[in-house]
Amino acid sequence: MYHVTRLGNGLTLATAEMPHMTSVSLGLWVAAGGRWEPPELNGVCHFIEHMVFKGTRRRSARQISQAVEGIGGYLNAYTSEENTCFYSRARQDHLDDLLDVLADMILNSRFDRLDIDRERNVIKEELAMYLDQPHVHVQELLNATLWPAQPLGRPLTGTPITLDRLQRKQLLGFMGDHYVASSTLLVATGCVSHRRFLKSAGPYAARFTSGQRPRHLPARNDQSRPCLSVSTKEVEQTQFALGVRTCSRHDERRFALRLLNTVLGENMSSRLFQVIREDRGLAYNISSAISFFDDTGDLVISAGLDTDNLSETLRLVLRELRTMTERAPTPAELRRARDYVLGQFDLSLESTESQMMWLGEQLLGYGRIVSPAAIKQRIARITPAEIRRVARDFFRRDRLNLALVSPLKRGRRLQAQLDRF
Repeated sequence: MYHVTRLGNGLTLATAEMPHMTSVSLGLWVAAGGRWEPPELNGVCHFIEHMVFKGTRRRSARQISQAVEGIGGYLNAYTSEENTCFYSRARQDHLDDLLDVLADMILNSRFDRLDIDRERNVIKEELAMYLDQPHVHVQELLNATLWPAQPLGRPLTGTPITLDRLQRKQLLGFMGDHYVASSTLLVATGCVSHRRFLKSAGPYAARFTSGQRPRHLPARNDQSRPCLSVSTKEVEQTQFALGVRTCSRHDERRFALRLLNTVLGENMSSRLFQVIREDRGLAYNISSAISFFDDTGDLVISAGLDTDNLSETLRLVLRELRTMTERAPTPAELRRARDYVLGQFDLSLESTESQMMWLGEQLLGYGRIVSPAAIKQRIARITPAEIRRVARDFFRRDRLNLALVSPLKRGRRLQAQLDRF
C-alpha cells in the first residue's frame, strides 16, 4: 500500500504500509549528490552528510546517537551521485522519536567551526582508507576514465585540496540552496499508516524552506576510442575494472540490459564467472554490475587477479562481450536470468528498510512510484533478440574504458587489445 502526499511548500511525504511488521523505517531524502557539485566544492555533499551528525542546537553528537540507539534503533546516512539519504529504523511505536531526531539534524545542525575542522580530518582519513583498498580505488579511477572532467568522474569524498577549501560558509551556502522543500522527501515504511505519518511529520515538514529544486549538469561524452587508465602500485593483485557507458534510468532498454548483465556476470551461473573462474581459474572472483543515472549509465566488470593473467583475462572478457553482440542468449539461459532477476527483486523488498529505499529512489528518480508488479511484467516480456540488440548498442569500441590498479607501469598491449575490439 503506497501513499504519496505533496505539501504546499513542495515537500513530499510517502509511506509503504506494512501492518504485519513490528518495525518502522524512516528516510529523509534530499535530491542533491555529487552531480550537483562544482569542481571547487567537490565533496561538499558528503561533508554535509557527516556534519549533521555532529550536533544540533538541542543535541550533542552523542545525544543524537543515544536518542536512536537508546530505543533499540539505528541511524545512518549515505551520499550518492544523485541524492543524499539519512535513515533510521526502530520499533513502530518509536516513529515520532525517529522523526524528531532526523528533523533536528537537518533543520538545526550547528556546523561548529571546530567540528568542521575535526571532521575534515576524519574525511581525509576516510579518503586515505579508500585509496589503500585497491578494489575501491580502481572503481574511482574507472569513474574518472568514463566521465572525465565532470561530476560523475569525481570522488564523492572530495580530494584533500577541495576538502581544505570547504569552510562553514560553503557548507551552509550549499545546504541552503539544495536542502529545500521541493528537493526533500520524507519516507516511512512498516507498521505505520499514511494518515498517522502526515500528522506526525506535518510540524517538521512546514519548517523546510521553499525553493526551486536545482538541476545538475548533463553528462558529457567525447569518447571516440577505448580508454585505459593505470594506477601503478606495489600490490599483490591487479584490480581490473572494465566500464561500458550505457543508458539512463528512463531508457526502455534498461530492462533488457538488466537481464543482459545477469547473463554476462552478475552471479556464479553467469558466463564470465564460468569462463574466467570455473573453466580457467584466472581469478578468484569476477562480476558485473549496472548503474543508472538520470541521463546516462554504465555496466562495470570487476575482477582481482594475478598480473600475469591480465592479458588473457581481458581477451576472454572482450570475447564474451563480442559474443553477446553476435548471438542472442538461448531460451534456457534467458529463463534462468529472468527467474533470478525476478526472485532477487522480490527478496529485495522484504524488509521495511528496503521498501524505504525503494520509495526514495523511485520518487526522486522518476517523480512517481512505478509498481513492482509493472516492472516484473516488463522484465518478463524481454526476448533474446532484445538482449542482443542492447549488446550491439552498448558493446562498442567507443564505449570501452579500462582501469587498473596494478604493478604495471603501462599497458600498451592491453590498449591494443581494446583497440581491436
